Order: sequence, then C-alpha cells, then structure tokens
Amino acid sequence: MIRDFGAIALCVITAYIVAIAASVDGAVFFGLPVILFCAIVSFATHWIIAVPSLITSSEKYFDFTGMVATLLVVFVSIFALLISGVGASIRSVFVAVFVSVWTLRLGIFLYKRIVKAGEDRRFRDIKKSPSKFLMTWTLSALWVFLTTVNAITLIALNPLGPVGVFFVVGALFWLLGFGFEVIADRQKKHFSEQPENKGRFIKQGLWSVSRHPNYFGEIILWTGIAIVSLPFLSGWQFVTLVSPVFVFLLLTRISGLPFLEEKAEKKWGEDNDYIEYKKRTPILVPFFGKKQ
Repeated sequence: MIRDFGAIALCVITAYIVAIAASVDGAVFFGLPVILFCAIVSFATHWIIAVPSLITSSEKYFDFTGMVATLLVVFVSIFALLISGVGASIRSVFVAVFVSVWTLRLGIFLYKRIVKAGEDRRFRDIKKSPSKFLMTWTLSALWVFLTTVNAITLIALNPLGPVGVFFVVGALFWLLGFGFEVIADRQKKHFSEQPENKGRFIKQGLWSVSRHPNYFGEIILWTGIAIVSLPFLSGWQFVTLVSPVFVFLLLTRISGLPFLEEKAEKKWGEDNDYIEYKKRTPILVPFFGKKQ
C-alpha cells in the first residue's frame, strides 16, 4: 500500500514539474498557468470517476475516462484562448481537432471492446487491491497529461502567421499515423469477428507488414504533432517533446509490446505458422526493423 501511494505522489510531482516547465507566459486559466490547470483537470477527472469504480471493483470506464480527460484538457486549452480575447490560430485549431478526433475514435473503440468482452484482463489482479487500483487510475491521469502536454503547449502558444513546412510535414505524419491505427484496428476487429478465425492470429493487411501496426500508427501521429510544435518551443518548453517519447516507451517497453508479445508467445509459440510469421514480420516498424 505504501508503495502504491508513493507511486501516486510521484505521478503528481512529475506532472507538476512538467507543467511548470511548459508554462506559457500570459496563458492562464482561473489564475493558474493553463498547462498546470490542464494537469489538474486530468487528475481530478480520473479520481472522480475512480471512486465509484473502486467501490464496485469495475474497470469498465477506465479507458472511457482517459478519453473524457483528454477532451477536457483540449477544451480548457482552447477555451483559455477564447476568454482571453485572443482568437485561436490555425495551428492551435488543427492540433485541437487532431487530438480530439484521435481520443474520440480510440476511446469509443476501447469502450465498445470492453463492453463486449465483459472485462479487461489486465485488471484481474490489480483491482483486488484498492490502493493499486487507485494507483493505476492515477497513472492513467499522468498518461493523459504527458501524452497531450506537447499539443496543449502548442495550443497555448497559439502561433500566428501562415503555416509552414513544419506544419505540413507534421500534419502528414499525423494523418499517416492515424490512418495506420484506424485501419489496423478495423482489420483486427473484422478478423476476430469471423467464427473461422477463433483462436488464430491475424497476419493479413497491415498486420502482414508489422506485428503491431496500430502501435506504430500511434507513435507516428504523436510525432507529427511534435514536428508541428518544434519551431515555436523555447527554453524549458522543449520538455514537452516528452509526449512522443513517452508514447513510444509506454507502447514498446511497458504496457504494449511486452505484454502482447508474451501473450502471443504463450498462445502460439509452438505454432510453426506463427514462428514463420515472427521471422518475416517486423515487430513494429513496417517492412524493416527488429523482428524477434
């Protein structure tokens, strides 16, 4: 229990330090730096929804909460511009739309999936401990903030002027990544819905060029937003580039690839077809990269 509450405190401290480092002069909301206020919104949203979830030992609204928190964070960053009397620049609007579209699509997709499955197996042991379960909700709050901090900092900076090469390249990266993620998720969903595919692994479509094309897409789209922001960051604001780095590390080192690869190995590790699939298919980056 002490370790769990220590982790909760560390999450809060980390968010506070990053928020202060990313602060934009003049960008305030209710007297607080808008980036810090966004961090507070993320944690408050998660903790409020965590209360009934802890009482009922339910993870049903975990991913849905992440979506709500992300939308609120984006709304706060845009609304702070509007009430200050400054119109939102084209970059701020596009980035706000990018993040909102991404979180709505992913949040609804994950919520439907857990409703259909009835549970998220990752939480079977975690929710047995209230302190560990609360710590997991707090980690999600930190995830939302660190993932979006680069985007909300750019929105707060509200850079004016015509779009340039960084915006075009970044937008193309985002569109490529978003497309990869959406198509990969739809292909896997369609594959799993076919009765003849029960117990089998997918190796068609984008899954024939990457074992985790949806994760590749997510990393690329957040990299796109970082590219858009690059010309406008200064000083400690460069710490917000943690967003794509955090997404990459989370998906490739913590809760993404390691968990799914281990699960797949247990299920199909002795299957010759799967062994051959692993040999010829990169683990993440399509067409090249590490295969084992």
